[in-house]
Amino acid sequence: MTATDGAQSHQRICEAPGCRLAGDYRAPRARDRLNEYRWFCLAHVREYNSKWDYFAGLDAEQIEAHIRADTTWRRPVWPLGGRRPNGPHVHILDPFDLAGHAGLDERYQAPGDGWEQLTPDERKALGVLDLSWPLTQADVKSRYKELVKLHHPDANGGAREAEEKIKQINAAYSTLRASERLPVE
Repeated sequence: MTATDGAQSHQRICEAPGCRLAGDYRAPRARDRLNEYRWFCLAHVREYNSKWDYFAGLDAEQIEAHIRADTTWRRPVWPLGGRRPNGPHVHILDPFDLAGHAGLDERYQAPGDGWEQLTPDERKALGVLDLSWPLTQADVKSRYKELVKLHHPDANGGAREAEEKIKQINAAYSTLRASERLPVE
């Protein structure tokens, strides 16, 4: 057997009924099986493609959803500023507190989780302690202890900034401890 005989034995035949030409051109089998192909000659693949309707069988809402998903390459997306941090305490190095002055340090809170019932002081306290709602008194106490150890003036060489920060932390902790909205657990 020669090399040409082997190549000819693997040649595809057009899948169109009655056609015996070489099936050199592929076409997808179905919308949900795009990696599986039918093989046609040039004339029949053109005919198949002219009749192909990717959205056949879908209603208008399904087509719209499909098109919207394609605009982001079918990757998950969030509204700008709406992505929630991965952990309860996400720290960004911001030595000049630019994010706080610009109002960018507020955490996203999902609607309906009780966030809207908090007072502005309670929301501010959560921001100071870098906590996200919902949480318990135990969460607040644990975070308070972490921040006190980190920002205590004795641990920072008596720095004036550390004193101011510890005052903010203490005030925030007092506000949240007095809150009736936090479960004790």
